[in-house]
Amino acid sequence: MQSKTIQKIVTFLVITLVLSSIFYYAILSAGTVYAAGGIYVFGLMWVPGIAGIITQLIFEHSLRGLGWKPGKFKYLAIAWLLPLAYCLVVYSITWLSGLGGFPNPELMAPIQERWGGLTSSPVVQILITATLASFFGMVVGLISALGEEIGWRGLLVPELFKVTSFTKTALISGAVWTLWHFPLLFFADYNLPGAPRWYAGLMFAVMVIGISFAFAWLRLKSGSLWTAAMFHAMHNVFVQTIFTPLTVPNKITPYIIDEFGVGLALMAVVVALVFWNKRSELPRTKEEVVG
Repeated sequence: MQSKTIQKIVTFLVITLVLSSIFYYAILSAGTVYAAGGIYVFGLMWVPGIAGIITQLIFEHSLRGLGWKPGKFKYLAIAWLLPLAYCLVVYSITWLSGLGGFPNPELMAPIQERWGGLTSSPVVQILITATLASFFGMVVGLISALGEEIGWRGLLVPELFKVTSFTKTALISGAVWTLWHFPLLFFADYNLPGAPRWYAGLMFAVMVIGISFAFAWLRLKSGSLWTAAMFHAMHNVFVQTIFTPLTVPNKITPYIIDEFGVGLALMAVVVALVFWNKRSELPRTKEEVVG
């Protein structure tokens, strides 16, 4: 059983690396993640999912066991709200302390034009825009996030959990997820805010590995990969579409906000500790873990 699981994990990682290399080459040759209108990045995001499906078919001859059921609503709600919570903490501190300005006038101009006839309050206009962006962004974000999560949390996390502890499962899956992003961060323009690449890479690694504890816990506790897909989609929406664009950067801001700043890295450590302390609540039977 253990030998098969390890073979399954290795097979998944090898297929992921081989298929990812195709998209790495296309993106790095162009020098930008926006090459081909973002199609290369979208394809790359679906590589772990395709690798997971292929691996599952090779070893199990079916797609059962990847966590297709939605699970309990409360876990999906946690997955939706958690990124909002840590973004609110980081960006509120940034704005109130002057480490970054708020709101960004370049973003406010179209917002005021759209909602000016309904309300003259900038706060209400921002809330309306953010609410709509979060729900519509969730739908769009799930399409791409699902590609990654079928692989990372649908297959990799439950397989790791069969042969090691929750702590090592979260750390290993987080490390793999981090390394998978590094070619875009160090050799393309994924780090848009502009902090030095070494700093951005370090903060990104801490953030990704930290939140991987929440990703792994939600997947294993709920038995559903949809919790991870929801978490992933909403993280991207809140960070990339709402909070970072609302921020007016100064020289220090890139070191604080976004996925490459110390703010989310520190919050990810807090998130990791919270879910690590809840590890005793996780199921141990194969049926409960796999979903």
